[in-house]
Order: sequence, then C-alpha cells, then structure tokens
Amino acid sequence: MLLYLKTILFGIVEGITEWLPISSTGHMILLNEFVKLDVSKDFYSMFQVVIQLGAILAVVVIYWNQIWPFKKNTNPMVKGFFKYVDRDIFDLWLKIIFACIPAAVVGLLFDDVFEALFYNPPCVALALIIFGIGFIVIENRNASLRPKINSLKAINGKTAFLIGMFQLIAAIFPGTSRSGATILGGLMLGVSRTVAAEFTFFLAIPVMFGASLLKLVKFGLAFTASQLAVLGLGMLVAFVSSILIIKFLMSYIKKHDFKVFGWYRIVLGLLVLSYFFIIK
Repeated sequence: MLLYLKTILFGIVEGITEWLPISSTGHMILLNEFVKLDVSKDFYSMFQVVIQLGAILAVVVIYWNQIWPFKKNTNPMVKGFFKYVDRDIFDLWLKIIFACIPAAVVGLLFDDVFEALFYNPPCVALALIIFGIGFIVIENRNASLRPKINSLKAINGKTAFLIGMFQLIAAIFPGTSRSGATILGGLMLGVSRTVAAEFTFFLAIPVMFGASLLKLVKFGLAFTASQLAVLGLGMLVAFVSSILIIKFLMSYIKKHDFKVFGWYRIVLGLLVLSYFFIIK
C-alpha cells in the first residue's frame, strides 16, 4: 500500500511539472531523494520516463479536435488527399515532425551518454537557474513588444525547426525542462505565449512517445504484476493531474507572463545546490 501511495505522489508531481516550465526531471530527482520508490534502479529509470505517457494522453484528450487530421471535407472543390485530411492540421504535424528531428537524432545516438554525464543534481540545478534567468530576461524584453506569431498556422518551417533546437538543449541537459526550453525558444522567436505553449504541448506527443518506447525496449517487457500496477497507476495519476494543470496554465498565461516560473526555477535550483552540497 505504501508503494502505491508513493506512486500516486510521483504521478501528481509528473503531471504538474511536465507542462509547467519548471523541469519535471529536477522535481523527480528531489522527490526521489526524500520519497524513494521501493523498486530497482533499472525500473525507476524506465518509470520516470514512461509515466509521461499519461501526461501525453492528457494533451491528446484536451486538444483532440486540433490534432486529429483525418476529417472528411464537405467542400466539393476539395479533391484527392485533402478531401479526407484537414490541411491545416496536416501542415501542423509536418512542422511538429520537422521540429522533432534534432532531439530525435541526438537522443537515439547519445541518450545513455547524456544520462551518465548530466543526470545529476549539480547539472539539474544549474539548468534550472540558467533557464530561470532566461525566462525573466526574455519576458522583460518582450514586455514592450508585440508577438509576431499569434497562431499555430503562422509558425513556418524555420521557426518550428529553431524551436526544435531549443528542445534539443532540454534533451541534453536535464533540469532545462522540455516545455520550458521550447516555450522560451518560442518567446525569443516572437511567438505569443499561448501559441508557444500549445506548440510545446503538441511537440511533446511524438517526443515523449519516442522516449518512452526507447526506455521500454531497453528495459524489456518482462514486468512483474507489481511493476505493471505501479507503472499503470503512475500513468493514470499523471494523466488526471496533467489535464488539470494544462487547463490552469492556458488560463494563467492569458493574463500573466512566465516570470513567476523563472523565479521559481532560480529558487529551486539554489535549494537543490544547497541540499546536495551543504546539507547532505
């Protein structure tokens, strides 16, 4: 029973921190330091990635009408392929796939190397602080500027690819926050807050699915009943908490900027450094 209660806590933290630009990895490292799951090291390494599938499903459910491209077009002027596929959504997926290329290539080739080198408290703390400062600086710069891109349709291939390069930074340095890196990249490129957040959500679908599949293949599929229960429960809780936090975030950024998350990252990063270098 204690194991399942801990799993619920991990699912809640994953669901909240995956979509807020505050680093799910940084929070998972801290949580695991104080509330350890009674599982093997290999299972936990897989669990903290695959649990994200629950978070992905939340995006799919909330934005289904905006991401499902197979819709019959009733316009008699439209012929061929696009009679059965929504062209705008099809174009959006092309941009998403284009943006995923840098992280996908580097992740497949060097995932184990990056995990060995950078998945540690000092690197996570530094990434938290540096990108926290980045959010504050960029939001201060943007305060007097109007966004150049105010819709998903207005994102072109070049902008999508550049946002994908920011996602690559997050793939290399844990603590950067995948959502934080891509949102910050979008803001720097003149994308509005809401569009940057939505594009980040959609970008997560192939990225997290691919990362989860890679971890499952490396771990193998020989799960015990207890391991399956822990993984399923974690994904379910991450799904529910993700739905709530996504709706909160989209409502919040309509009236506020991201600076509060920047300050939070800086404070958390300093706490991580203090704990692992002074207290522990």
